[in-house]
Amino acid sequence: MDSILPLLQETQKASAQIRNLGDASKSAMLEDLAANVLRNAAGIIAENQKDLEAMDDADPKKDRLLLNEKRIQALAQSLREVAALPDPGGEILLERTIEQGLSLQKVAVPLGVVGVIYESRPNVTLDVAALCLRSGNACVLKGGKEAHYSNLYLVSLIHDSLAKFDIPAAAVMLLPTDRKFVSELLTATRFVDIIIPRGSESLIKFVRENSLVPTIETGAGVCHTYVEQTGDLEKAAGIVVNAKVSRPSVCNSLDTILVDEKIAKAFLPKLKEDFVKWNVEVFADDLSFSIFSEIGYPFLQHATEEDFGREFLDYKCSVKVVDGLDEALEHIREHSSRHSEAIISKNESLIDRFLKEVDAAAVYANASTRFTDGGVFALGAEIGISTQKLHARGPFALEKLVTEKWIVKGDGQVRW
Repeated sequence: MDSILPLLQETQKASAQIRNLGDASKSAMLEDLAANVLRNAAGIIAENQKDLEAMDDADPKKDRLLLNEKRIQALAQSLREVAALPDPGGEILLERTIEQGLSLQKVAVPLGVVGVIYESRPNVTLDVAALCLRSGNACVLKGGKEAHYSNLYLVSLIHDSLAKFDIPAAAVMLLPTDRKFVSELLTATRFVDIIIPRGSESLIKFVRENSLVPTIETGAGVCHTYVEQTGDLEKAAGIVVNAKVSRPSVCNSLDTILVDEKIAKAFLPKLKEDFVKWNVEVFADDLSFSIFSEIGYPFLQHATEEDFGREFLDYKCSVKVVDGLDEALEHIREHSSRHSEAIISKNESLIDRFLKEVDAAAVYANASTRFTDGGVFALGAEIGISTQKLHARGPFALEKLVTEKWIVKGDGQVRW
């Protein structure tokens, strides 16, 4: 294939049919897809296994790639949840009659064609397709070669459900994995309305710097948890361990622990048992290194400056001892990716200051950053977590896949 432009043109044409599909039909189509996914769970696992076999076991992205029975059931449930959500398209946002007697409406309408570039996560294929179809959008999917077989099979299931509702397969277009087509996608301003990169920081940076199509970033997650001196240390340890080990390969997992100097010696040893169990490698500043050394922590490294502001995506984290909230806030300002940040404290005034001053899509008090997720926030599935401020911030889900249109009705009025 020399060019993907003919494919993009097909998707743009198909977007009109999706836009005109009734609310009940869109919901029924996703219910059909959920059932189709469950019926073909064995086929999904078999194709996914081909992708897994090609990836090094030591690669932290392998967990993102995995589709097992439990995850397939969760995907089907997510499809049903999206099907049950109200269609954001068609909502009347404003209605009035203006001085000239014109009837004026501002209405939410689908974006059109949504392009998503992503890596190693076949679940994104279903999530994006479901969200786009439910909101009346067509989508163009540029998955990574790591999930080639998984994505092909999942898209074939999507196409089966589209066909039952007389929607062309081009409404959900899976592009070839060859990277040479990325630049063509990023400059296809006639056929694609928005680009959403979901993956590594290098991918997001490349899209941001090279796309002529408007872009919404779903940024890397460099997430901090600050344990303030009044915090409940037992709860703090549970929160930190959960945020780090429950699923380290995802963007809302913990990367850096900030701990108040006054409680560092009391708190850090509480992490030892669970961190050893999960083989968590700790990159510690000088003060925390001495504390971990005293308790004989086995997986310990001296932190370098590069270990702060680093998204580990693995059983690894950095630790820094700070002298109070001001230093914690300054560290987060310097190193945060503006994804999810947390404070563990009993001091309500400090909590309030943290929640107000920290510039991130999601801020937490006394809870794990692992909750930042469209499904958990009752938004259905998500395309990603947006770390920018225009149009969408935080879980980028169904409600944000629309724009606005002004509808004006008159009876012969003219303006000179």
